Amino acid sequence: MKLDNDQYRIIVESSPNMIWRAGTDTLCNYFNTTWLKFTGQTMTQEMGNGWAEGIHPEDFDMCLKVYLEAFAKQESFEMEYRLKRQDGVYRWINDRGVPYYIGDHEFAGYIGSCMDVTDKVEGQKLRDLAQRDGLTRIYNRQYFEQLANVEFSKAKRFDADLCVAMIDIDHFKTINDTFGHHAGDLVLKTVAKTINESIRAFDLFGRYGGDEFVLLMSNTNYVEASILIARLKHVLETIEIKYNDTLIRISASFGLYQMHHEVILEKVIIEADKKLYEIKNSRSKQPPHSVEQRPAL
Repeated sequence: MKLDNDQYRIIVESSPNMIWRAGTDTLCNYFNTTWLKFTGQTMTQEMGNGWAEGIHPEDFDMCLKVYLEAFAKQESFEMEYRLKRQDGVYRWINDRGVPYYIGDHEFAGYIGSCMDVTDKVEGQKLRDLAQRDGLTRIYNRQYFEQLANVEFSKAKRFDADLCVAMIDIDHFKTINDTFGHHAGDLVLKTVAKTINESIRAFDLFGRYGGDEFVLLMSNTNYVEASILIARLKHVLETIEIKYNDTLIRISASFGLYQMHHEVILEKVIIEADKKLYEIKNSRSKQPPHSVEQRPAL
């Protein structure tokens, strides 16, 4: 059955989703009743760019960028941003926009559909708080150990290889003492990001405490793990961290251990930590190469 314009309008106005429409000039020219009830604004107030006044200031640039880039290419888009509700509270909105055409050929603008997804977004944030380290955004110690114990149990059950590396940033105290804790935080975040982007998809990586990190490599023997560790050391030694007018170059020590007949994961981590201590202790007896720093150009 073919629907006429009145029937379409009834469907759109009755939709539980917030519906909007924009013309070829990128300006919005229609909002359904659900949208207007949500924002508490009139159609006149929302028309054009009026609706954008309700976007959270922190999300505005991102929202505009996604919209205009998709519009220029006449491509569909999806984004999430905070929009002010009629009671003044910002709510997370999932906004999906698609281009529409007259006669399937002439571009006429965009039609969008929005849903309030605040509960989903805030739920994810709570999960992140429980699973992620607040500074580095990699797994925190508790969640790492939870996931690592699962991999350890699999390795025991199937008699598979498993290696753990404890990682410590060299001369981290010197960095804090020389440049301050803001520089130290920047180093921690950079090291975590660099390693996290350099390991394999199935490796587990977390912050163990302070400037110490832990890496679990399942289905990996000592030789294979050593190759990965060598690559990580090289990558870390090639990055330069700019802090104020100084470039800080860093390095890290890795204590690597392959699981043998340990009954619990903690024993494997302890052995890897012993290896790390041995490496750090042997280096402390050598002339210190300290943290390399030089002026930023």
